[in-house]
Amino acid sequence: MNTLLTLLFRRLPIGWLQLSHSKGRFVAAVSGVAFANLLVFMQLGIMGALNSSTIAPYGLFNADIILSSAAGNTLTDKDNVARVRMFQALGVPGVARATPMYLGNLPFTLPDGTSVSMLTFGVDSTQPGFVAPGIGGDLNQLTLENTALLDLGTRGIPKSVVAGLRTGESFAFEANGKTLLAVGTMDVGGGFLADGMLMMSDQTFLRFFPTRSSGAPSHILLKVADGVSHDTVVARLRATLPAQSVKVQAMPEAAQSDLSYMSTQRPTGIIFGFGVFMGILVGLVIVYQVLSTDVADHLREYATFKAMGYGHSFFLGIVFEEAIILAIFGFIPGLIVSIGLYAGLNAVTGLPVEMEAGRAILVFLGTLAACTLSGAIATRRLANADPADLF
Repeated sequence: MNTLLTLLFRRLPIGWLQLSHSKGRFVAAVSGVAFANLLVFMQLGIMGALNSSTIAPYGLFNADIILSSAAGNTLTDKDNVARVRMFQALGVPGVARATPMYLGNLPFTLPDGTSVSMLTFGVDSTQPGFVAPGIGGDLNQLTLENTALLDLGTRGIPKSVVAGLRTGESFAFEANGKTLLAVGTMDVGGGFLADGMLMMSDQTFLRFFPTRSSGAPSHILLKVADGVSHDTVVARLRATLPAQSVKVQAMPEAAQSDLSYMSTQRPTGIIFGFGVFMGILVGLVIVYQVLSTDVADHLREYATFKAMGYGHSFFLGIVFEEAIILAIFGFIPGLIVSIGLYAGLNAVTGLPVEMEAGRAILVFLGTLAACTLSGAIATRRLANADPADLF
């Protein structure tokens, strides 16, 4: 390590020698940085799962524009839009097709008596073009009464049931006092709002949600005619439909709006964001304590260098060297442990928690920046010190 760092810094690696001289202190410092990394990784991982599960329902649909209630903030809010808006939208130039979409939360009971919550979508089973291609082929099966497509990633479903569904078997379960038959599958996974997802025909949906009306769907999905700009049609719809009751958004815009709302206005997103901030703060404090203690312990040696004519940049280089070493040595175990915890969290909860390369790079760069900042703060005492006063 000494040889490598000598070649890298083109001088004696004083920072490394000072850190490694007290192995107990060095291990404690690295452990502290690793813990701060772990804390940030876990908060970012859960926040990433929140974001992924927020926009996951949009992946079930193949639409260009969505009409929603102006009072709703996200796709899963319980506000409804009048079905008459669909017919008004069809009269706008550029709108080719439209279909209502119903949304509700349906608890169902597994054979062992446990209950899980399902985010349930009701769609027109005669219009497969409005759902994702991967499940469009199964949509015609939903014309049968009380049938549904079941999310294979639903938390709590026995593995034997999942295996049977994958081979084409059906699965009957009870929901709202009625028997529902899963005749097809989709693979989305659970989230923070439900354990999984179901898709059924609009008629089956209305039977399982008797308080809902066909005249008040949750959203209306629109397809734009070929060759027509989506932005142009959105502008036309906004000029035609009353803004006080109807919100018009392109599907990517709606997904991004949901993501922004969940991250910045819902308590869950704010809490996880605050957790990331706390992890960074912990890392700053730990590294500052280590480096400031190291500077204090070697103040006489630094004073000797200062008296010999070495400038402040020399001492900054030593402390920054220590900061970079702590960042690298602390990041690696933090990353490894985080990957293991991500896998365990995913297995237990079904949340889409996974390590992304971009996240790892971001945390590493943040660790370097935090350690460097701590190092710069730790050298303030040395910058103002008079060598003659240090002996």
